[in-house]
Amino acid sequence: MALRYAVGARTHVGLVRKVNEDSILCHPAGGLWAVADGMGGHANGQWAAMEVTAGLAATGLSAGASIDSDCERLADALADANDRIVATAAGAGATMGATIVALRIVGDRFACLWAGDSRVYRLRGAALRQITRDHSQVGELVEAGILTPEQAEKHPLANVITRAVGVATDLALDVVEDRVLAGDAFLLCSDGLTRCVADARIAALAAAGTADAACQALLDACLAEGAPDNVSLILVRCEAAE
Repeated sequence: MALRYAVGARTHVGLVRKVNEDSILCHPAGGLWAVADGMGGHANGQWAAMEVTAGLAATGLSAGASIDSDCERLADALADANDRIVATAAGAGATMGATIVALRIVGDRFACLWAGDSRVYRLRGAALRQITRDHSQVGELVEAGILTPEQAEKHPLANVITRAVGVATDLALDVVEDRVLAGDAFLLCSDGLTRCVADARIAALAAAGTADAACQALLDACLAEGAPDNVSLILVRCEAAE
């Protein structure tokens, strides 16, 4: 099945932080999108996030490749970025790293690769489903049934992640593959969005208007809640090509 994509994207410093440590990648022609959320403070986190998305962009994926081989190439690019960030952080005696979530679509298949708590959601009809699972302390508590997702968002350990690019010599990624249907929409976002806007509101706003207008509405909703963190989001709507 041939698809075309309607895409909207926003990245914003928020209303409290001074520096935007997020970085986004939009490459519709190659079927690749990504959101990285930097950590380490100001220039360190900003640099790490940009290193991650630049590494993915340099893979030069094309629309007609194999999704399995592409996942290997993306994982290799992230492993290389991990090595560079680890070495730079060690040399500077500083903490540097970034969460990453990447979406790759080839034909009627999609794959998500991620480390950390940036997310991919799929909107199919009116149903919003989180495709990724958070690599965080509270995410593990949700998986174990100890916390509900709503409790996790307000938990004092909500910001403590268990995986990211650049924080360990060996990078552990999760990968999910599945089928794409015409009409599906995917939302990639940093936790700056999901900490402020509930899933039901995300679903309603992501479904309304154009992809670009929906992204602006999601950002506006986050800003209306005070946006204490950087906010980044990409909305990819998949339409049947004529």
